[in-house]
Parts: sequence; C-alpha cells; structure tokens
Amino acid sequence: MAFTRATGKHRRPGRMQRSTARAAGVAALTTTGVIGTLAGPALAAVESPAEQTGLTPVLTIGDEVADQIDAQAAAQQQAAEHAAAVKRAEAAAMKRAQEEARKAREAEERAAREAERKRLNTFVLPISGSYVSTGYQAGSSLWSSGSHTGVDFHAASGTSVHSVGAGTVVEAGWGGAYGNQVVIRMHDGTYTQYGHLSSIGVFVGQTVTPGQQIGLSGATGNVTGPHLHFEARTGAEYGSDIDPVAYLRAHGVSI
Repeated sequence: MAFTRATGKHRRPGRMQRSTARAAGVAALTTTGVIGTLAGPALAAVESPAEQTGLTPVLTIGDEVADQIDAQAAAQQQAAEHAAAVKRAEAAAMKRAQEEARKAREAEERAAREAERKRLNTFVLPISGSYVSTGYQAGSSLWSSGSHTGVDFHAASGTSVHSVGAGTVVEAGWGGAYGNQVVIRMHDGTYTQYGHLSSIGVFVGQTVTPGQQIGLSGATGNVTGPHLHFEARTGAEYGSDIDPVAYLRAHGVSI
C-alpha cells in the first residue's frame, strides 16, 4: 500500500518562516535609518545564529531589541516634532518683530509729518526782538494813500530780516517808494511784504521757511531813516492790506 506524507498545509509556521518575516521588518527599519545605531547591538542579541534559506541570509531578533527600535523611532519622531515646533516659534517671532518694526516706522513717519505741519504753520517776527515804531493806518503826508498800509519795525541798517512764515517769493527787487522789497505768498494763501531793505537775499520762485533770512534792513525808497516796513495782504497787489499786528497774533506770534 502506498504511503502518502502530509503536505503540512495546516502546520504551525516554522521558526524559519517567523525569522524571515521579522528580518524583513528589520531590513525596512534599517533602510529608513531607524536602527542604524543599533546595528551592532541588535545583531549581538539575536535569538539564534543567522539561518540560511537557499542563498538569502536571515536574521532573527528578540523582543528586547524590537523595543529598542520602537523607542528610537519614537525619539526620532519626537525630535522631528520639536524641531518643527521650534521653526514655527521662530517664524512667529520674526513676524511679530516685523510687525512691530512696521508700526514703529509708521509712528515715526506720522511724527515727522506732524512736526513738518507744525513747522509750516509756525509764524515769527520779521525782526527778532524788535518792536513796532509806527502803527497800522497811522495818518501822514509821507504816504501817498494818506495812511500807513503796514507797520514799521525798529531796526538799524543791516539787521537780519526773516520771513514770518513758510511761503514762496513772488517779488524780489526794486519797489518804488518801498525801495528794495520782497513779497512772499504765504503757505496759507496770504501775502507778506518787506520794504526798504538794504539788500535782498532771495529770488522769485524760491521757497522759504519760517525765520529764514530774506534780506537786511535799510533805508531805501521813501524813508526818513532805516527801519523795516512790513505789510500783510490778502493779495499780492497794493491796496489789499490788512492789520499786520492782528495778522501775526492770529498766527500765534506774541507782539
């Protein structure tokens, strides 16, 4: 009678098969670098010497080494997460710093604009430390209109004459009875006139700032002695004069 050997279809997997499966897992971990540093110790803790199946060497490892591999993988994952968190924190800090720098820059720009606005709206006396020697609309035959169209500031010849505010020079030269004169269209649209100058230091079209020297006082034109004739006007033409003292006071000048 013929004897048939069992095929082993329902037998428990042999040691060789279990070792092959685990070795495949080790190979995968080694490829990703997880157990690179454990290569030496791992191989020293094998359950049994390397087994051969045909031409392929098979390694088996114990549970202790597997735990070490898992621990190292977890440590690497934690390190990667920490590095990512540090990178996010650095990016957030840089963004905050950039935002703070932007706000500081905008604040500086606003302050500079405000300072410039105040500077342009500042008015000063045409001659520092002087006083009015002849008032507005004073009557005399010295003036063709019969009254004084401006005020006279006391000043020796050669005293520095300043623009009372910011503006643009529209006249600079001889003005008949006014002698050497400068007329400035002010920043607010009004006009100021400076007469009887001994010399002129600006030119037509030039922009001037409050307190900037525009010439020197003198006695040119129709005068009896050196002084500064100062007028405030609503227009550039003669006859549009307004009270110069009230004008200066309205612009914050103490006089």
